[in-house]
Amino acid sequence: MSDTIQPAFVYASYPDLKDKRVVITGGGSGIGAELVTAFAGQGARVWFLDIAEAAGRALAESLAAASSTAHAPRFFPCDLTDLDALKATFDAIVREAGAVDILLNNAANDTRHTIEEVTPAYWDSRMNVNLRHQFFCAHAVLPGMKEQGHGVIQNFGSISWHLPHTELSLYMTAKAGVEGMTRAMARELGPHGIRTVALVPGAVRTPRQEALWHTPHEEARILNGQCLQERVEMQDVAALSLFLASNNARRCSGREYFVDAGWYGA
Repeated sequence: MSDTIQPAFVYASYPDLKDKRVVITGGGSGIGAELVTAFAGQGARVWFLDIAEAAGRALAESLAAASSTAHAPRFFPCDLTDLDALKATFDAIVREAGAVDILLNNAANDTRHTIEEVTPAYWDSRMNVNLRHQFFCAHAVLPGMKEQGHGVIQNFGSISWHLPHTELSLYMTAKAGVEGMTRAMARELGPHGIRTVALVPGAVRTPRQEALWHTPHEEARILNGQCLQERVEMQDVAALSLFLASNNARRCSGREYFVDAGWYGA
């Protein structure tokens, strides 16, 4: 890994994102919290959902106090695996916002498991938390997007199923499904002016990942597998998301966009 001191990260500015109505799932912590911060910093109107209520409220309060935020993000506690709660939450957001311009389907959970441990109930729970809600969140915002004739849906995948991992069989299955779903949505929704893309993060350094999995061996394994010998940070993912949400990416749809430092190794 390079010892060169890196300059402070500064997001590019996308003036067309100002006042855009953005909904972000899993926005209370990790990559999701960085997405909330980045879009709010562009002057967007942000609504974000998370099952972790304390973290979500703390983030909303801190950004409301920030002088650089034109619109204070609105937090909604929601268990996205509960489809009735999901619908009720999106109904409430749409009543406030009108049509949603940008949906970021970020929420996920990569709990480890062996194949032998998987029961039918556990299978359903992992598909619900990593795949099903993305479809139904998109379903909830489509009427408004179709009516206004434009919109952006970003479905968050994972590098995991592109690599030989263990103890992630259901997560990898769901994330492979995210990419297939994205292509199907893009084709069907394109005639309505709605762009649908998949973001595929690599080994992103988040507080959760650092606390659960970080060891010198794991750090070396990741860096040795990457073309770039630097860890992917949460800001790298948010920077790509901002671009793909903006009009600069107006002809980007139906594809997967990787931010993984070129991770090809085991």
